[in-house]
Amino acid sequence: MNDTGPVVIFGGRSEIGVEVAQRLASGATVVLAARRAERLDEQVSTVRAAGATAVHTVEFDGDDLTSHGPLIERLVAAHGPIGTAVLAFGILGDQARAEADAAHAVAVVQTDYVAQISLLTHLAAAMRSAERGALVVFSSIAGVRGRRANYVYGSAKAGLDAFANGLADALHGSGVRLLLVRPGFVIGRMTQGMEPAPLSSTPAQVADATARALRKGRRSVWVPAPLAVLAFAFRLMPQSIWRRMPR
Repeated sequence: MNDTGPVVIFGGRSEIGVEVAQRLASGATVVLAARRAERLDEQVSTVRAAGATAVHTVEFDGDDLTSHGPLIERLVAAHGPIGTAVLAFGILGDQARAEADAAHAVAVVQTDYVAQISLLTHLAAAMRSAERGALVVFSSIAGVRGRRANYVYGSAKAGLDAFANGLADALHGSGVRLLLVRPGFVIGRMTQGMEPAPLSSTPAQVADATARALRKGRRSVWVPAPLAVLAFAFRLMPQSIWRRMPR
């Protein structure tokens, strides 16, 4: 990949984030940014074993919007312009709770949409100044069309998808690129206990697709690829059927 500079995983404890870090680690400096950064020993060892020349940790709370700008300034000062920034943090939330608890609904949107926009805006500005860099954003099939079973989470992903598409256009010609990854149901800690949906994937499969798309300079990628056809079908489905669709 042409984006030299450190790889920063915002959400350095997430399964997808660590898997992506392993695929980008060879010969790179990797920074894992997460809450309780002092407890990332296992993740650090995993990424170091994947070939990273150095692995650092830094405290990061996505919901603390005022910390985003200063954190990026510190990272650039310590390690140089960021080469690849991966936004791998987020929450699924509890749909049933969100329908009765407005604060919980707002918390889901705060983490999965507002915090992402804040961090992306700061990162894009820093990368524009350096005239290089890559941003990796995780959308979801849930953002294609609001679904009764998970419309709070889906609405956040829909907004993030639209924002990322617009930002990618705004960055065109700047030397900075954005990859939008759209997975389906991902089997992992976040979805533990839930019945996997058709065309599900694992964190490792999502990371493989992400790394390939970065190497090819892609703007977006569905994981797995046939999910793009399913997304098209979702848009055409009659509302009477759609409202009964499961998560």
